[in-house]
Amino acid sequence: MLYETLVLGAVIFIAALIFIVLRNPQAPGAMPFFQAYLLLVMLGYFSWFWTHGGQTVAMRAWRFRVERADGQPMNFMHACLRFALAWFLPISIVWAWFDRDKQFLHDRLARTRLVLCDF
Repeated sequence: MLYETLVLGAVIFIAALIFIVLRNPQAPGAMPFFQAYLLLVMLGYFSWFWTHGGQTVAMRAWRFRVERADGQPMNFMHACLRFALAWFLPISIVWAWFDRDKQFLHDRLARTRLVLCDF
């Protein structure tokens, strides 16, 4: 998760810089738009990688892949659901300690799973 945070931090930094160059973030009403924009950037980052190979940059480093519970590649709807449910990460981590397959709660609810890659 630390690697993912570092990569995502860089993505958010660049996205925020683009926003600041194009629009004044101090303008009235800009903050909710800015926050929604950054949320969409994060969704775009995760959904792109999850639907195109099942791995983010950090997941590749640790040889993890995310897929649907039936073993098929994820589609955009599964990626969006997994992304939304992952915001409850503290609960999900505790869940994984007691889960029979050591899967996160957001993976159970989204019908996805993390698998270790063989390569």
